[in-house]
Amino acid sequence: MTRSDVRGEVPAVEDTMSLVPKAPGTPDRPGPEGGRHKDGSTGGSTGGSGDGSSDGPNGGRSGTGGRGRRALRWSATVLSVVVLGTAGAGYLYYQHLNGNIHKGERSSGDAKARKTAANAAGQTPMNILLIGSDSRNSDENVKLGGAKYDRGSPPLGDVQMLIHLSADRKSAAMVSIPRDTRVDIPKCTDPKTGKVYPATNTIINESLARGGAGCTLATWENLTGVYIDHWITIDFSGVVNMADAIGGVDVCVKQNVWDRPTAAVPGGSGLKMTAGTHKVKGKKALQWLRTRHAWGSDLMRARAQHMYLNSMIRTLKGQNVFTDTGRLMDLAEAATKSLTVSEEIGTPKKLYDLAMQLKSVPTNRITSLTMPNVQDSQNTDHVVPDAVGADKIWRMLRDDVALDKNGSAKESEKKTPASAQPTKEPSVSAGSLGVLVRNATGSATEAPVGGRARTLAQELAAKGYGRAAADTSAAAESVEKTVVQYPSADLEGDAQAVAKALGIPTGQVQQTTDVSGVTLVVGADWRDGTAYPKQSKPKAGDLPDNADAINGSDTKQCMDVYAPYRW
Repeated sequence: MTRSDVRGEVPAVEDTMSLVPKAPGTPDRPGPEGGRHKDGSTGGSTGGSGDGSSDGPNGGRSGTGGRGRRALRWSATVLSVVVLGTAGAGYLYYQHLNGNIHKGERSSGDAKARKTAANAAGQTPMNILLIGSDSRNSDENVKLGGAKYDRGSPPLGDVQMLIHLSADRKSAAMVSIPRDTRVDIPKCTDPKTGKVYPATNTIINESLARGGAGCTLATWENLTGVYIDHWITIDFSGVVNMADAIGGVDVCVKQNVWDRPTAAVPGGSGLKMTAGTHKVKGKKALQWLRTRHAWGSDLMRARAQHMYLNSMIRTLKGQNVFTDTGRLMDLAEAATKSLTVSEEIGTPKKLYDLAMQLKSVPTNRITSLTMPNVQDSQNTDHVVPDAVGADKIWRMLRDDVALDKNGSAKESEKKTPASAQPTKEPSVSAGSLGVLVRNATGSATEAPVGGRARTLAQELAAKGYGRAAADTSAAAESVEKTVVQYPSADLEGDAQAVAKALGIPTGQVQQTTDVSGVTLVVGADWRDGTAYPKQSKPKAGDLPDNADAINGSDTKQCMDVYAPYRW
């Protein structure tokens, strides 16, 4: 694995050597402390293949007398030429890759999630939001995606998947939310145009068109409570380019499939293949990832995407592409041209480091699943989060609990719950603090519980918060999880004290500009009682039955084809 230090936009020579081909005419012989090996890497402990190791001998030789001194001078001259030449090539190639990358703001909405606390070893998890855009704003994307009349329209995020890397980097998860999931999208500002989009309640794929990937990130954070470090987006042509660079990925169907227009349903991806396992790349890979009707639903499309990504990871590991300089360069070229990323990871080195961290996770410790969901009562074509199942998944991610059961007991002991946040002293006494209580106990399937705000305001008053009051001016809200919110850093300790008085975990205390003072928002998880219900800590691999989970090492997965699309 590469070293974790980041030295800025222009790396030292050794940071680029794994991406640079051998310069023509460069001697193959090893040189003292940094000479080139036969594979094109440099010697010494800071060079090599990019993982901090050295693949060859240092090769330097000490001579005596005049001949030895002349040999040393000659070696030093050759070394200088080699180092300067490869450094120049490395710099130019690095700058070329850097110029390929498109970047954007990490968040463009009002997000409230907090980072998960470090584990006992001081490590923190990493969360990356992967967004597949349906943009048709180029000739290539129109050709691949059809619908020319959509050209110029804001893209939608039809594929949304959270990649979670555990703090110890020994397990990972890929969690999808179906594109037709109805959620609360917060107020977002488009970083390119400055246009402000008000908060709304609609399907999640529209978030990308309301302020870019940063708005989708903010939507996910508010829904899940999971802090997301980075986002990555890819469009139709990007999928094709990446699939070609990888060299193809194995996928499987149980019956002959043809995803085409029918008398009942227009459209289709065009995917056509016979039953069995096939290696797909280029346009065929895009068709596989876009197919929905032939699988029967958007939920099954997420399963097919998980199968593809798991197979791709196994393919990359099997090819050892991360230590093959030529293949790595092809992949680097395709990735930097195909991806748009949040600005804090917008350099080739940072993307390479991220890829190496993903590579380090064993395939049997990778779990892919779809957010547990139920049909939307407002629109049968949409879904909403299953309050119990979805919240369990989000809590496992927040607490960095592995979604598989293949880890050791010692690994579980290193975990620290996300609720173990540092606490601060209150700024005023309980009796002097104004606390507003809002009733947001409604859900997609249940109406709000009447009188909850008044009941808990009275409970706070009994605990010394005499100025607590129910918010009777606000319209009925619906949030899945109870939170205590505060507007500015000076009130953080006060908000934490309110949470402690009611038994609410510190991890559910949030700073936001949505409130003007300390505010208790009572969610659907607390519909009765005056003490916040205690929740048992999730165990590794203890997933809801409706999560449709797949393990990354499972090579027997095969898609079932919906009958109208068989041939």
